[in-house]
Amino acid sequence: MITGAQMKAARALLGIGQKDLAGMAGVSVPTIQRMEASEANVRGVVESLMRVIDAFDRAGIELIGEGARSAGAGRGVRLKETATSSAGGGPDGRD
Repeated sequence: MITGAQMKAARALLGIGQKDLAGMAGVSVPTIQRMEASEANVRGVVESLMRVIDAFDRAGIELIGEGARSAGAGRGVRLKETATSSAGGGPDGRD
């Protein structure tokens, strides 16, 4: 499944806003907002979620599940499991 944080990160990699993603996926902006507000796995209508995932795929985004290996090539980022418990506010881990 995809998380709200993954959706935000994917949009950032593409340099697009919520309105752009909604248009690419054929869903409403409030749907994107609700999905991205999810604390963990995105909840909602499965068809809408699949449209968003397909839109990311068409745009060149590979969504990597927890513990999964990346099947593709190219640059990207991945959140380390320990990062959420020790991360601070700044890029060096401090506020």
